[in-house]
Amino acid sequence: MWSEAEQRELEEILKKYPTKRSALLPALYLAQREKNWLDDEDMEAVAEALDVPITDVHAVVGFYTLFRREPTGKHMIHVCTDLPCALRGAEEFYLRLTERLGLPPEGGTTEDGLFTLEAVPCLAACDKAPMCQIDLQYYENLTDETIDTVLAQLRAEAQQETKA
Repeated sequence: MWSEAEQRELEEILKKYPTKRSALLPALYLAQREKNWLDDEDMEAVAEALDVPITDVHAVVGFYTLFRREPTGKHMIHVCTDLPCALRGAEEFYLRLTERLGLPPEGGTTEDGLFTLEAVPCLAACDKAPMCQIDLQYYENLTDETIDTVLAQLRAEAQQETKA
């Protein structure tokens, strides 16, 4: 499963941790990076590389929302719609964003495969709502205009990557 480059990167990751098991999260991120989700083969490769039981890998993947078990868009957009954020307009913002992306109210993945949108219960930035996390970056005090700018930038970057 691991490419030569990924195998070298995994070896560098392992040097940073006292035990192989300690490297489980970064190894899973590495395994997920190429296609943005983990299938059974990916998780088995991680378990084998780290000498941990496959059930431990499944438990970690099931617990952390940043690990995906099904195909997703290139960019994960999480919008906090918990009560404090909702009081600052997050639910309405989320619904407008679903419309902008051509998605149903429950979210999902755009037709072009670029974005997956999910409402999440808390991103710990209640005073800066509406806010979202795209991949691992926070965007706070969002307006329709600011999210449009962010999405346009991500689309432009994806087009540049396609051309390269």
